[in-house]
Formats: sequence, structure tokens, C-alpha cells
Amino acid sequence: MQSVPQAAAGEAGHAASAHRTLAAEIAGLQALSMALAGDLKAAFAQAVDVARGATGRIVVTGMGKSGHVARKVAATLASTGSPAFFLHPAEASHGDLGMLAVGDVVLALSQSGETPELKDVLQHCKRFAIPVIAMTAESASALAQAADVVLLLPRAEEACPNQLAPTTSTTMQMALGDALAIALLEARGFSPADFRTFHPGGRLGARLVTVGELMGRDEALPAIPQHATIGQAVVEISAKRYGGAAVVDAEGRLVGAFTDGDLRRALPQAGLDAPVAAHMTHAPVSVSPQTMASEALRVMNERPRPIMLLFVCEEDRLVGAVHMHDFLRAGIA
Repeated sequence: MQSVPQAAAGEAGHAASAHRTLAAEIAGLQALSMALAGDLKAAFAQAVDVARGATGRIVVTGMGKSGHVARKVAATLASTGSPAFFLHPAEASHGDLGMLAVGDVVLALSQSGETPELKDVLQHCKRFAIPVIAMTAESASALAQAADVVLLLPRAEEACPNQLAPTTSTTMQMALGDALAIALLEARGFSPADFRTFHPGGRLGARLVTVGELMGRDEALPAIPQHATIGQAVVEISAKRYGGAAVVDAEGRLVGAFTDGDLRRALPQAGLDAPVAAHMTHAPVSVSPQTMASEALRVMNERPRPIMLLFVCEEDRLVGAVHMHDFLRAGIA
């Protein structure tokens, strides 16, 4: 029997270990999903109501691995329209309790619910009637007993073979924190435009730019009247940078488009004095200024013949034009 090379055996063992880890964490998430459909459902709804009712901020706290998760949950809450920050429970006892104020809500994470560093935070919350939402796996723990709302995590095996390193439990904490943030986002009616307010930088911010922020308008807008000739269209197209022009009626409504491609197709049989209306593209694609640039780009690319120029209208009236190059410059395409 041929022996398996040592490196290959090692690779197989490592892959098997990774598979066991993922299987354990998936099982934990499945248990959490089932709990949210059952015993955890009412408590989760109450937690959303309490957090949404905060006139201050959601203060997320936890120690050790739960603390690392709490930092991420606070960041997700803050970026999705729920003002939040992380409070280190050990630092809280040395002056940082001053960060907590009436109107805040505390979200405390502790798998055991017996984290000693949380004691002063909980006492401070009781003293000033600050609501506490607990995320823990122990219903009889000190944290659960002190909380106004308990998000009780279901029992699940850690991926660690020694059942010591927090793995599945922190995955469940992270997922439940995300679920709370998204439920609050939906309850607040948080829109893509709101989201961009908190994410102005990078590729994500670029994707959330609206067409109205990129489009050319007024004097930069290539437009010709419905009765214009091909010659007049050529002059307008040459004067602007879009490679085409909108054709509008007397009320400024978009009725057609005349592009470089239309010009090449027309010239073999039509002269410069021929009417544009006979050779234009009728009922061209248009979007509103409020359309997200990423959506406008999809509209341009998913046509049978992708287009480079898109017109922008409000109530059928032409207000702007945007070219594929505008998306490239904005870092969207």
C-alpha cells in the first residue's frame, strides 16, 4: 500500500480541523436561529424596543473575547444609525463611568454572566436607572439577574476541542449583535443615503453616491431641440464631453437621444441638414437624480447593448447627463 506523503497528510489534517471548527460554529448559529424563532423571540423584540427608545447612546461593554466582540457590535451599531460606543469595564471603575448618562442603554456581553469587571457598571446603571440588555448564556448569572432584558444564548459546543477557547460562543455573540443592529436599522428606516453619511470614504462610500452628485447640468448638459438638424447636433456633441446629446421638446421633456453611434449610422444616407428626429434613439433610458450611482451603472451595463451615456430626468424633464467616465472617476466602475 502506497504511503501518503507527510505534507499531504498534514494538509488533510488541517483541512479536517478547519471543517470541524466551521461545523461547530454553524451548529451554534443554527441553534441561535432556532432560539430566535422560539424562546428568544420576545426578549429580542424587547431589546430592539429598549435600544430604539434610548435618547442617548447604546453603550456596549464586555471583557476579554466578549469585549472584542462588543467593540465590533458597537461599531456596527454606530455605522447603521444607532449611536453607540464601547466602554471597557475595567476602565469604567477608574473614571470611565462618567461616559454613561441618563438616556443611554447598556448592552453587556458575558458568556458566563459572572465577569467581575462588570459589577461596577451594573451598579452604576441601577443607581441612575440606565436600562441594561444582557447577552449571556447563563440565565441565573449575576448579569442576567441585574439586566432589564436578557438575550439568552443557547447552549452550543465550542469549536475548541478542550472546550476552553471562546469560538462558537463568540461567533454567536457577533451574529446576535449584528441581528440587533440590523433590526434597529430597519426599525429606524435607515436608508442608503443615511448609510453614506457614516461611510463617506473608500469604495463603499463611492457606491453610495447619487447620480445627481455626478451628473453634468446647465451649460455642461448636451441638449438639442426636437426640430434640430444633424449638423446642429454635431456642433452640440462636439462642444460637450459626452459623445451624445439629449433631444428635448419645447417643455424640456426628454424625447430622444442622438449619439456618435447614431451619427455614424445616419451619415451614409442623410446629410447634415437632415432632421435629428428621424435618426435619434426614441425613449432613451433615464434615471432620477436620487438614483444611486451603483444602480445607474447596473442599468447601463445590463442592457442588450451596454450604453455609455445616461440621461437624468425629474418628472420627464431633462436635468442632467452622466457618462461612464464619470463613474470611473468616482471609483465606482
